Amino acid sequence: MTTARIDDAAEALVIAGTGQRPADAALIGPRARVDARISGGGKTWKATFPLQASRWGGPSLPLPSGEYELRIADADIEGIRIDPVVLTGVRIAVNGGSVRIAPPIDPVYETAEGRSTLEERYVAQAGGTENAVFFESFYGRSVGCNPRAIDRELALRAPDVRRYWSVVDLSVEVPEGAIAVVEGTPQWWHARGAARLLVVNDWLRRRFARKPGQKVLQTWHGTPLKRLALHRPGFDPRRMAAVVKESRRWDVLLAQNTYSERILRKAYAFFGRPIWVEGYPRNDVLATEDRAAVRTALGIRADERVLLYAPTWRDDRSEMVDFVDPELLAQQTDAVVLVRGHSRTLEQGRDRSGARVIDVTGYPETARLLLAADALITDYSSVMFDFSVTGKPMYFLVPDLDHYRGQLRGFYFDLAERAPGPLVRTQEELAAALADTEHEAEFAERYAAWRRQFNTRDDGHAAERVVDRILDLGFVTP
Repeated sequence: MTTARIDDAAEALVIAGTGQRPADAALIGPRARVDARISGGGKTWKATFPLQASRWGGPSLPLPSGEYELRIADADIEGIRIDPVVLTGVRIAVNGGSVRIAPPIDPVYETAEGRSTLEERYVAQAGGTENAVFFESFYGRSVGCNPRAIDRELALRAPDVRRYWSVVDLSVEVPEGAIAVVEGTPQWWHARGAARLLVVNDWLRRRFARKPGQKVLQTWHGTPLKRLALHRPGFDPRRMAAVVKESRRWDVLLAQNTYSERILRKAYAFFGRPIWVEGYPRNDVLATEDRAAVRTALGIRADERVLLYAPTWRDDRSEMVDFVDPELLAQQTDAVVLVRGHSRTLEQGRDRSGARVIDVTGYPETARLLLAADALITDYSSVMFDFSVTGKPMYFLVPDLDHYRGQLRGFYFDLAERAPGPLVRTQEELAAALADTEHEAEFAERYAAWRRQFNTRDDGHAAERVVDRILDLGFVTP
Protein backbone atom coordinates (compact mmCIF):
# COMPACT_ATOMS: atom_id res chain seq x y z
CA MET A 1 0.00 0.00 0.00
CA THR A 2 1.26 3.48 -0.93
CA THR A 3 0.03 6.78 0.47
CA ALA A 4 0.72 10.46 -0.25
CA ARG A 5 0.51 13.57 1.88
CA ILE A 6 1.81 17.13 1.99
CA ASP A 7 4.10 18.22 4.81
CA ASP A 8 3.01 21.87 5.08
CA ALA A 9 5.76 22.92 7.47
CA ALA A 10 8.56 21.48 5.35
CA GLU A 11 6.85 22.28 2.01
CA ALA A 12 7.40 18.71 0.88
CA LEU A 13 5.55 15.84 -0.79
CA VAL A 14 5.76 12.66 1.26
CA ILE A 15 5.11 9.24 -0.25
CA ALA A 16 5.02 6.26 2.12
CA GLY A 17 4.74 2.59 1.34
CA THR A 18 5.23 -0.96 2.54
CA GLY A 19 7.64 -3.58 1.38
CA GLN A 20 11.16 -3.23 0.04
CA ARG A 21 12.70 0.23 0.21
CA PRO A 22 12.93 1.85 -3.29
CA ALA A 23 16.41 2.22 -4.71
CA ASP A 24 15.63 5.70 -6.00
CA ALA A 25 12.80 8.21 -6.32
CA ALA A 26 12.58 11.45 -8.27
CA LEU A 27 10.20 14.22 -9.27
CA ILE A 28 11.05 15.23 -12.84
CA GLY A 29 9.70 18.33 -14.58
CA PRO A 30 10.47 20.40 -17.68
CA ARG A 31 13.18 22.54 -16.08
CA ALA A 32 13.85 20.99 -12.68
CA ARG A 33 14.41 17.65 -10.97
CA VAL A 34 14.17 16.76 -7.28
CA ASP A 35 15.53 13.51 -5.85
CA ALA A 36 13.76 12.21 -2.76
CA ARG A 37 15.24 11.58 0.64
CA ILE A 38 14.40 7.92 1.24
CA SER A 39 14.22 6.57 4.77
CA GLY A 40 13.03 3.44 6.44
CA GLY A 41 13.40 -0.14 5.35
CA GLY A 42 12.21 -3.52 6.38
CA LYS A 43 8.42 -3.34 6.39
CA THR A 44 7.87 0.38 5.57
CA TRP A 45 9.66 3.20 3.75
CA LYS A 46 9.16 6.90 3.16
CA ALA A 47 10.24 9.14 0.27
CA THR A 48 10.28 12.89 0.96
CA PHE A 49 10.38 15.24 -2.01
CA PRO A 50 11.26 18.86 -1.14
CA LEU A 51 9.24 21.21 -3.29
CA GLN A 52 12.25 23.48 -3.71
CA ALA A 53 15.41 23.28 -5.77
CA SER A 54 18.64 25.21 -6.23
CA ARG A 55 19.98 25.88 -9.72
CA TRP A 56 23.18 27.50 -10.98
CA GLY A 57 24.52 27.93 -7.46
CA GLY A 58 21.60 30.12 -6.43
CA PRO A 59 19.30 29.85 -3.41
CA SER A 60 16.79 27.08 -2.91
CA LEU A 61 13.52 28.26 -4.47
CA PRO A 62 10.07 26.73 -5.08
CA LEU A 63 9.85 24.41 -8.08
CA PRO A 64 8.95 25.92 -11.45
CA SER A 65 5.33 25.47 -12.52
CA GLY A 66 4.54 22.58 -14.81
CA GLU A 67 3.70 18.90 -15.10
CA TYR A 68 6.09 16.61 -13.23
CA GLU A 69 6.56 12.87 -13.45
CA LEU A 70 6.73 11.06 -10.12
CA ARG A 71 9.09 8.10 -10.33
CA ILE A 72 9.58 5.66 -7.45
CA ALA A 73 11.33 2.43 -8.34
CA ASP A 74 9.21 -0.70 -7.84
CA ALA A 75 6.39 1.18 -6.06
CA ASP A 76 2.72 1.16 -7.02
CA ILE A 77 1.75 4.85 -7.09
CA GLU A 78 -1.17 4.77 -9.52
CA GLY A 79 -3.78 5.03 -6.78
CA ILE A 80 -2.40 7.99 -4.85
CA ARG A 81 -4.33 11.28 -5.02
CA ILE A 82 -3.98 14.74 -3.49
CA ASP A 83 -6.39 17.49 -4.42
CA PRO A 84 -4.82 20.93 -5.05
CA VAL A 85 -3.13 22.34 -1.95
CA VAL A 86 -1.85 25.93 -1.74
CA LEU A 87 1.42 26.26 0.16
CA THR A 88 3.66 29.27 0.67
CA GLY A 89 5.77 28.55 -2.41
CA VAL A 90 3.65 26.40 -4.73
CA ARG A 91 0.25 24.90 -5.36
CA ILE A 92 0.46 21.14 -5.79
CA ALA A 93 -1.88 18.35 -6.91
CA VAL A 94 -1.07 14.65 -7.29
CA ASN A 95 -2.77 12.09 -9.51
CA GLY A 96 -0.86 8.83 -9.55
CA GLY A 97 2.45 9.38 -11.26
CA SER A 98 1.51 12.88 -12.41
CA VAL A 99 2.23 15.88 -10.20
CA ARG A 100 1.03 19.34 -11.10
CA ILE A 101 3.02 22.28 -9.71
CA ALA A 102 1.42 25.71 -10.07
CA PRO A 103 1.94 29.20 -8.64
CA PRO A 104 0.70 29.64 -5.05
CA ILE A 105 -2.46 31.47 -6.10
CA ASP A 106 -5.77 30.97 -4.33
CA PRO A 107 -7.91 29.17 -6.96
CA VAL A 108 -10.69 31.72 -6.42
CA TYR A 109 -8.56 34.29 -8.26
CA GLU A 110 -8.29 32.02 -11.28
CA THR A 111 -12.03 31.82 -11.86
CA ALA A 112 -13.64 34.19 -14.35
CA GLU A 113 -15.40 35.99 -11.52
CA GLY A 114 -12.23 36.22 -9.43
CA ARG A 115 -10.14 37.60 -12.31
CA SER A 116 -12.85 40.11 -13.16
CA THR A 117 -13.04 41.32 -9.57
CA LEU A 118 -9.28 41.90 -9.40
CA GLU A 119 -9.24 43.68 -12.76
CA GLU A 120 -12.06 46.00 -11.78
CA ARG A 121 -10.36 46.75 -8.47
CA TYR A 122 -7.18 47.58 -10.39
CA VAL A 123 -8.99 49.84 -12.83
CA ALA A 124 -10.62 51.75 -9.95
CA GLN A 125 -7.33 52.06 -8.05
CA ALA A 126 -6.05 55.66 -7.87
CA GLY A 127 -2.52 54.37 -8.51
CA GLY A 128 0.69 55.93 -9.72
CA THR A 129 1.32 57.25 -6.21
CA GLU A 130 4.08 54.98 -4.89
CA ASN A 131 7.74 55.86 -5.41
CA ALA A 132 8.26 52.45 -6.94
CA VAL A 133 9.13 50.64 -10.17
CA PHE A 134 7.24 47.62 -11.48
CA PHE A 135 9.65 45.45 -13.50
CA GLU A 136 8.74 42.64 -15.89
CA SER A 137 11.00 40.62 -18.18
CA PHE A 138 9.65 38.20 -20.79
CA TYR A 139 6.19 38.09 -19.22
CA GLY A 140 7.58 37.21 -15.80
CA ARG A 141 9.24 34.00 -16.99
CA SER A 142 12.65 35.33 -16.00
CA VAL A 143 14.28 38.22 -14.17
CA GLY A 144 16.87 39.34 -16.67
CA CYS A 145 17.49 41.32 -19.84
CA ASN A 146 17.41 45.13 -19.82
CA PRO A 147 14.98 45.45 -16.89
CA ARG A 148 17.34 43.54 -14.58
CA ALA A 149 20.33 45.70 -15.52
CA ILE A 150 18.26 48.84 -14.91
CA ASP A 151 17.10 47.41 -11.57
CA ARG A 152 20.70 46.87 -10.44
CA GLU A 153 21.75 50.40 -11.36
CA LEU A 154 18.63 51.94 -9.83
CA ALA A 155 19.12 49.99 -6.59
CA LEU A 156 22.63 51.41 -6.38
CA ARG A 157 21.68 55.00 -7.18
CA ALA A 158 18.23 55.26 -5.59
CA PRO A 159 18.00 52.66 -2.83
CA ASP A 160 14.83 54.20 -1.36
CA VAL A 161 12.84 53.41 -4.51
CA ARG A 162 10.73 50.29 -4.00
CA ARG A 163 11.24 47.65 -6.69
CA TYR A 164 8.53 45.14 -7.58
CA TRP A 165 9.23 42.23 -9.94
CA SER A 166 6.45 40.48 -11.83
CA VAL A 167 7.06 36.70 -11.87
CA VAL A 168 5.04 33.74 -13.11
CA ASP A 169 5.88 31.84 -9.94
CA LEU A 170 8.29 31.94 -7.02
CA SER A 171 10.89 29.77 -8.77
CA VAL A 172 12.01 32.98 -10.50
CA GLU A 173 14.68 34.60 -8.34
CA VAL A 174 14.37 38.37 -7.96
CA PRO A 175 17.31 40.72 -7.28
CA GLU A 176 18.37 41.48 -3.74
CA GLY A 177 16.05 43.96 -2.06
CA ALA A 178 13.28 43.56 -4.63
CA ILE A 179 9.76 42.27 -3.97
CA ALA A 180 8.40 39.36 -6.02
CA VAL A 181 4.73 39.63 -7.00
CA VAL A 182 3.18 36.58 -8.65
CA GLU A 183 1.19 37.41 -11.76
CA GLY A 184 -2.55 37.25 -11.22
CA THR A 185 -2.48 37.72 -7.44
CA PRO A 186 -4.03 40.73 -5.67
CA GLN A 187 -0.49 41.86 -4.80
CA TRP A 188 0.51 41.82 -8.49
CA TRP A 189 -2.44 43.93 -9.57
CA HIS A 190 -1.90 46.39 -6.74
CA ALA A 191 1.85 46.82 -7.44
CA ARG A 192 1.21 47.30 -11.14
CA GLY A 193 -1.23 50.07 -10.42
CA ALA A 194 0.65 51.72 -7.54
CA ALA A 195 4.12 52.07 -9.11
CA ARG A 196 5.01 55.38 -10.71
CA LEU A 197 7.16 53.65 -13.35
CA LEU A 198 6.75 50.39 -15.25
CA VAL A 199 9.86 48.95 -16.92
CA VAL A 200 9.07 46.08 -19.29
CA ASN A 201 10.76 44.38 -22.23
CA ASP A 202 7.70 43.01 -24.04
CA TRP A 203 4.01 43.73 -24.41
CA LEU A 204 1.88 44.68 -21.41
CA ARG A 205 -0.57 41.85 -21.10
CA ARG A 206 -3.87 41.52 -19.33
CA ARG A 207 -5.94 44.62 -18.80
CA PHE A 208 -3.86 47.78 -18.55
CA ALA A 209 -5.13 51.09 -17.20
CA ARG A 210 -2.62 53.92 -17.00
CA LYS A 211 -2.72 55.80 -13.71
CA PRO A 212 -2.23 59.57 -13.43
CA GLY A 213 1.48 60.33 -13.47
CA GLN A 214 2.41 56.74 -14.27
CA LYS A 215 5.07 56.17 -16.96
CA VAL A 216 5.98 53.12 -19.03
CA LEU A 217 9.55 52.49 -20.23
CA GLN A 218 9.57 49.82 -22.92
CA THR A 219 13.16 48.53 -23.15
CA TRP A 220 12.39 45.92 -25.84
CA HIS A 221 14.60 42.85 -26.02
CA GLY A 222 16.76 42.86 -29.11
CA THR A 223 17.92 44.51 -32.29
CA PRO A 224 15.75 42.99 -35.03
CA LEU A 225 16.83 40.95 -38.00
CA LYS A 226 13.39 39.36 -38.41
CA ARG A 227 10.41 41.54 -39.24
CA LEU A 228 8.31 42.78 -36.34
CA ALA A 229 4.77 43.91 -35.59
CA LEU A 230 3.35 45.95 -38.50
CA HIS A 231 6.15 44.71 -40.76
CA ARG A 232 5.32 41.01 -40.43
CA PRO A 233 4.20 39.22 -43.60
CA GLY A 234 0.51 39.31 -44.45
CA PHE A 235 -2.18 41.89 -43.82
CA ASP A 236 -4.03 41.31 -40.56
CA PRO A 237 -6.20 44.23 -39.40
CA ARG A 238 -6.60 42.75 -35.91
CA ARG A 239 -2.84 42.52 -35.50
CA MET A 240 -2.44 46.10 -36.72
CA ALA A 241 -5.01 47.34 -34.21
CA ALA A 242 -3.35 45.38 -31.40
CA VAL A 243 0.11 46.75 -32.25
CA VAL A 244 -1.07 50.37 -32.28
CA LYS A 245 -3.06 49.90 -29.06
CA GLU A 246 -0.01 48.40 -27.37
CA SER A 247 2.55 50.98 -28.47
CA ARG A 248 0.32 53.82 -27.29
CA ARG A 249 0.76 52.48 -23.77
CA TRP A 250 4.51 53.23 -23.87
CA ASP A 251 5.94 56.63 -22.96
CA VAL A 252 9.54 55.85 -23.87
CA LEU A 253 11.16 53.15 -26.01
CA LEU A 254 14.77 52.02 -25.60
CA ALA A 255 16.87 51.10 -28.64
CA GLN A 256 20.28 49.49 -28.82
CA ASN A 257 21.34 51.53 -31.87
CA THR A 258 20.05 53.97 -34.50
CA TYR A 259 19.23 51.07 -36.85
CA SER A 260 16.80 49.71 -34.26
CA GLU A 261 15.44 53.18 -33.57
CA ARG A 262 14.29 53.55 -37.18
CA ILE A 263 12.75 50.07 -37.38
CA LEU A 264 11.01 50.09 -33.99
CA ARG A 265 9.47 53.50 -34.57
CA LYS A 266 7.83 52.36 -37.81
CA ALA A 267 7.09 48.76 -36.82
CA TYR A 268 5.21 49.92 -33.71
CA ALA A 269 3.88 53.22 -35.09
CA PHE A 270 5.69 54.87 -32.18
CA PHE A 271 5.47 58.45 -33.38
CA GLY A 272 5.70 61.66 -31.37
CA ARG A 273 7.33 60.06 -28.37
CA PRO A 274 11.01 59.63 -27.44
CA ILE A 275 13.27 56.70 -28.25
CA TRP A 276 16.39 56.55 -26.13
CA VAL A 277 19.35 55.24 -28.15
CA GLU A 278 21.67 54.31 -25.32
CA GLY A 279 22.91 50.79 -26.05
CA TYR A 280 21.52 47.85 -24.12
CA PRO A 281 21.91 47.81 -20.32
CA ARG A 282 21.86 44.00 -20.39
CA ASN A 283 25.15 44.07 -22.32
CA ASP A 284 27.07 46.15 -19.78
CA VAL A 285 28.42 42.96 -18.20
CA LEU A 286 30.05 42.00 -21.50
CA ALA A 287 32.32 45.02 -21.23
CA THR A 288 32.82 45.17 -17.48
CA GLU A 289 32.77 41.71 -15.89
CA ASP A 290 34.87 38.56 -15.86
CA ARG A 291 33.50 35.23 -17.01
CA ALA A 292 35.16 33.09 -14.33
CA ALA A 293 32.22 33.28 -11.89
CA VAL A 294 29.71 32.21 -14.53
CA ARG A 295 31.83 29.27 -15.61
CA THR A 296 32.29 28.20 -12.01
CA ALA A 297 28.51 28.28 -11.42
CA LEU A 298 28.03 26.12 -14.52
CA GLY A 299 30.75 23.68 -13.49
CA ILE A 300 33.04 24.51 -16.43
CA ARG A 301 36.81 24.56 -16.11
CA ALA A 302 38.74 27.67 -17.11
CA ASP A 303 40.65 25.78 -19.86
CA GLU A 304 37.60 24.25 -21.56
CA ARG A 305 36.24 25.51 -24.89
CA VAL A 306 32.60 26.54 -24.56
CA LEU A 307 30.10 26.73 -27.43
CA LEU A 308 26.73 28.38 -26.85
CA TYR A 309 23.87 27.19 -29.08
CA ALA A 310 21.10 29.80 -28.87
CA PRO A 311 18.51 29.67 -31.68
CA THR A 312 15.41 31.83 -31.79
CA TRP A 313 11.85 30.52 -31.55
CA ARG A 314 9.71 29.63 -34.55
CA ASP A 315 6.20 30.96 -35.17
CA ASP A 316 5.09 27.52 -36.38
CA ARG A 317 6.30 25.41 -33.43
CA SER A 318 6.20 25.67 -29.64
CA GLU A 319 9.39 23.82 -28.77
CA MET A 320 13.00 24.72 -29.39
CA VAL A 321 14.37 23.75 -32.82
CA ASP A 322 16.52 20.62 -32.77
CA PHE A 323 18.96 21.27 -35.59
CA VAL A 324 21.91 20.35 -33.35
CA ASP A 325 22.71 17.10 -31.62
CA PRO A 326 24.56 18.74 -28.71
CA GLU A 327 26.26 15.60 -27.41
CA LEU A 328 27.60 14.80 -30.89
CA LEU A 329 28.73 18.42 -31.31
CA ALA A 330 30.62 18.23 -28.03
CA GLN A 331 32.43 15.14 -29.35
CA GLN A 332 33.11 16.69 -32.75
CA THR A 333 34.61 19.87 -31.29
CA ASP A 334 36.04 18.69 -27.94
CA ALA A 335 34.00 21.42 -26.26
CA VAL A 336 31.32 21.98 -23.65
CA VAL A 337 28.04 22.79 -25.40
CA LEU A 338 25.57 25.12 -23.70
CA VAL A 339 22.02 24.81 -25.05
CA ARG A 340 19.89 27.93 -24.66
CA GLY A 341 16.26 27.80 -25.74
CA HIS A 342 14.29 31.01 -26.31
CA SER A 343 12.13 32.39 -23.49
CA ARG A 344 9.06 31.37 -25.49
CA THR A 345 10.18 27.72 -25.33
CA LEU A 346 10.92 27.77 -21.61
CA GLU A 347 7.76 25.94 -20.62
CA GLN A 348 7.89 23.41 -23.48
CA GLY A 349 10.08 20.34 -23.60
CA ARG A 350 12.70 19.27 -21.11
CA ASP A 351 16.34 20.13 -20.58
CA ARG A 352 18.70 18.56 -23.10
CA SER A 353 21.34 16.32 -21.58
CA GLY A 354 24.43 14.38 -22.50
CA ALA A 355 28.15 14.21 -21.94
CA ARG A 356 29.60 17.74 -21.79
CA VAL A 357 26.17 19.24 -22.52
CA ILE A 358 24.53 21.78 -20.20
CA ASP A 359 21.00 22.99 -20.87
CA VAL A 360 20.91 26.64 -19.78
CA THR A 361 17.42 27.49 -21.06
CA GLY A 362 16.39 28.25 -17.48
CA TYR A 363 19.48 30.33 -16.70
CA PRO A 364 18.28 33.83 -15.76
CA GLU A 365 20.66 36.05 -17.74
CA THR A 366 21.62 35.44 -21.36
CA ALA A 367 24.36 38.07 -21.26
CA ARG A 368 26.33 36.11 -18.67
CA LEU A 369 26.17 33.04 -20.90
CA LEU A 370 27.56 35.14 -23.75
CA LEU A 371 30.33 36.18 -21.39
CA ALA A 372 31.14 32.54 -20.57
CA ALA A 373 31.11 31.28 -24.16
CA ASP A 374 34.07 31.16 -26.54
CA ALA A 375 31.82 31.08 -29.61
CA LEU A 376 28.13 31.50 -30.44
CA ILE A 377 26.00 29.29 -32.68
CA THR A 378 22.69 30.92 -33.55
CA ASP A 379 20.35 31.48 -36.47
CA TYR A 380 18.08 34.55 -36.65
CA SER A 381 18.13 35.48 -32.98
CA SER A 382 18.87 39.03 -31.87
CA VAL A 383 21.53 37.49 -29.62
CA MET A 384 23.86 37.98 -32.59
CA PHE A 385 23.78 41.76 -32.00
CA ASP A 386 24.68 41.28 -28.33
CA PHE A 387 27.42 38.69 -28.72
CA SER A 388 29.25 40.91 -31.20
CA VAL A 389 30.08 43.22 -28.27
CA THR A 390 32.60 40.56 -27.23
CA GLY A 391 34.29 40.28 -30.61
CA LYS A 392 34.27 36.48 -30.30
CA PRO A 393 33.39 34.29 -33.31
CA MET A 394 29.82 33.55 -34.41
CA TYR A 395 28.38 30.78 -36.55
CA PHE A 396 24.92 30.74 -38.16
CA LEU A 397 23.21 27.35 -38.43
CA VAL A 398 20.31 28.05 -40.81
CA PRO A 399 18.89 24.89 -42.42
CA ASP A 400 15.47 26.55 -42.76
CA LEU A 401 16.78 29.87 -44.10
CA ASP A 402 14.65 29.92 -47.25
CA HIS A 403 11.44 29.09 -45.40
CA TYR A 404 12.08 31.51 -42.54
CA ARG A 405 13.17 34.37 -44.78
CA GLY A 406 10.63 33.81 -47.51
CA GLN A 407 7.50 32.68 -45.67
CA LEU A 408 7.66 32.64 -41.88
CA ARG A 409 8.97 36.09 -40.90
CA GLY A 410 11.20 37.80 -43.44
CA PHE A 411 14.32 39.87 -42.78
CA TYR A 412 15.23 43.55 -42.65
CA PHE A 413 18.53 42.85 -44.41
CA ASP A 414 20.24 39.97 -46.21
CA LEU A 415 21.94 37.92 -43.50
CA ALA A 416 24.02 35.97 -46.00
CA GLU A 417 25.59 39.17 -47.32
CA ARG A 418 26.36 40.80 -43.97
CA ALA A 419 26.72 38.08 -41.33
CA PRO A 420 29.99 38.40 -39.37
CA GLY A 421 30.51 34.64 -39.53
CA PRO A 422 29.83 31.62 -41.75
CA LEU A 423 26.31 30.44 -42.62
CA VAL A 424 25.99 26.64 -42.57
CA ARG A 425 23.10 24.28 -43.28
CA THR A 426 24.05 21.07 -41.47
CA GLN A 427 25.78 19.99 -38.28
CA GLU A 428 28.62 18.53 -40.33
CA GLU A 429 29.19 21.91 -42.00
CA LEU A 430 29.02 23.55 -38.57
CA ALA A 431 31.64 21.22 -37.11
CA ALA A 432 33.92 21.88 -40.08
CA ALA A 433 33.50 25.65 -39.68
CA LEU A 434 34.29 25.42 -35.96
CA ALA A 435 37.50 23.58 -36.82
CA ASP A 436 38.54 26.15 -39.43
CA THR A 437 41.15 28.50 -37.97
CA GLU A 438 41.07 30.83 -40.99
CA HIS A 439 37.49 32.04 -40.93
CA GLU A 440 37.99 34.72 -38.27
CA ALA A 441 40.40 36.58 -40.54
CA GLU A 442 38.07 35.99 -43.48
CA PHE A 443 35.15 37.68 -41.67
CA ALA A 444 37.16 40.32 -39.80
CA GLU A 445 36.12 43.23 -42.06
CA ARG A 446 32.45 42.27 -41.90
CA TYR A 447 32.66 41.86 -38.14
CA ALA A 448 34.19 45.32 -37.70
CA ALA A 449 31.50 46.93 -39.89
CA TRP A 450 28.81 45.07 -37.92
CA ARG A 451 30.11 46.38 -34.61
CA ARG A 452 30.33 49.93 -35.95
CA GLN A 453 26.67 49.82 -36.93
CA PHE A 454 25.17 47.93 -34.02
CA ASN A 455 27.42 48.20 -30.93
CA THR A 456 28.75 51.76 -30.69
CA ARG A 457 26.73 52.45 -27.52
CA ASP A 458 27.38 49.07 -25.88
CA ASP A 459 30.26 50.41 -23.83
CA GLY A 460 29.45 49.11 -20.36
CA HIS A 461 27.61 52.27 -19.28
CA ALA A 462 24.16 51.89 -20.88
CA ALA A 463 22.37 51.24 -17.58
CA GLU A 464 23.97 54.37 -16.09
CA ARG A 465 22.68 56.51 -18.95
CA VAL A 466 19.18 55.06 -18.80
CA VAL A 467 18.93 55.55 -15.03
CA ASP A 468 20.29 59.11 -15.45
CA ARG A 469 17.31 59.82 -17.71
CA ILE A 470 14.83 58.12 -15.36
CA LEU A 471 15.99 60.21 -12.42
CA ASP A 472 16.43 63.47 -14.36
CA LEU A 473 12.87 63.22 -15.69
CA GLY A 474 11.50 62.51 -12.23
CA PHE A 475 9.93 59.15 -13.13
CA VAL A 476 10.91 58.13 -9.58
CA THR A 477 12.51 60.10 -6.75
CA PRO A 478 15.91 59.04 -5.37
